[in-house]
Amino acid sequence: MKNLSKYTVIGLFMMLLGLTACGDSKSETAENDEGNSEMEEVHTEGEAEEVMLTAKQFDALQMKIDTLHMRNMSGYVEANGQLEVPPQNEATITSVIGGNVVSIEVIEGDKVNKGQTVAYLSHPNIIQKQTDYLNAYSNNQYLKKEFERQKTLYDAGVGSGANFQKAEAQYEASRSMANGLEAQLQQLYVSASGVRKGTIYQRVALRSPIEGYVQKVEVKTGQYVEPQTDLMEVVDTHHVHADLMVFEKDVYKVKKGQMVTFNVQSNQGQELTAEIYSVGKTFEENPKALHVHAEIENKQGNLIPGMYIQGRIQTDNTMTTAIPESAIAADGEKSFVFTAKKEGEDWKFTPVEVTKGTHDGEWIAIDFLKEQEPDTQYAFNNAYYLMAEMKKGESEHSH
Repeated sequence: MKNLSKYTVIGLFMMLLGLTACGDSKSETAENDEGNSEMEEVHTEGEAEEVMLTAKQFDALQMKIDTLHMRNMSGYVEANGQLEVPPQNEATITSVIGGNVVSIEVIEGDKVNKGQTVAYLSHPNIIQKQTDYLNAYSNNQYLKKEFERQKTLYDAGVGSGANFQKAEAQYEASRSMANGLEAQLQQLYVSASGVRKGTIYQRVALRSPIEGYVQKVEVKTGQYVEPQTDLMEVVDTHHVHADLMVFEKDVYKVKKGQMVTFNVQSNQGQELTAEIYSVGKTFEENPKALHVHAEIENKQGNLIPGMYIQGRIQTDNTMTTAIPESAIAADGEKSFVFTAKKEGEDWKFTPVEVTKGTHDGEWIAIDFLKEQEPDTQYAFNNAYYLMAEMKKGESEHSH
């Protein structure tokens, strides 16, 4: 070492510094490469876009799952109205005679069959009707025998023609009287044959003329009711239909056979469909509109006559793919729907990008950027919740 010059020592020192710096640089590069690899793994995990819901979460969110629907989203006429039943499917129960209500057999909402007893009436007039009939029937039987006796004498040539004619007239008059009183008893649902055998009924039954549901009970036990007083109303809701009002400016667009989609005011989330079977020929005033009647095809829930409805009459047959607005979620400038697939007891939801089109009430026309399988199921609600859960999952993966 003593023979080395100072310049040689300096050179060796510089060489050692260079080797140290090179080692640090390689170490730093390796660390950077490792860090980049970790970031790539995080990014890859974040791109796994799906949301899993347990069966309990699925039920709690009241998720609606369905396949895609084709709807008319362009040509339609808006029309409002209410649910109605044809006149032959609603009835008012009255009494043909005055009396006191002694028993009411039904309450509002009860289902009744045609001919079923709904109440009983009692009054002295009811008893009087039966005694009048019994007297008329007995008198008729006597006059019938007298008529037959006079006829036999007249036919034998030993009887007076005047007596025969008088007996015949009296018999025919008494028979008409008896038949008239018997018809009145039939209106009261009183057995004429029972009265003829001596039975006098203390009360009479009021019966429903149609099958249906009791809508109103307007009497009380013990109340006296006059003849033809409205006592109850019965409605057959099997034939409930949509009665829509179409304004004059739209009448030319509406015709028999067109389809109607509508919502009942009390249940906006339930959409019903109906087909027009009758278009009115006279206008209602204030506002000037025409009645349009449509038969409901998918009757669901408790449809009661008088319920307010909001409808759209489809006047154009152009159909397009549509989905409820609550099935679409936004992510920046893009829109997504979620496919739904059951995996065991859980559900997997995967976002699919779509473009939005015409907006019709709660429905929006959509187009997919990629072709979808025809039987694919989609989430029809809670899309914003699913998107938020997916974003939350991405955020957790990124950490």
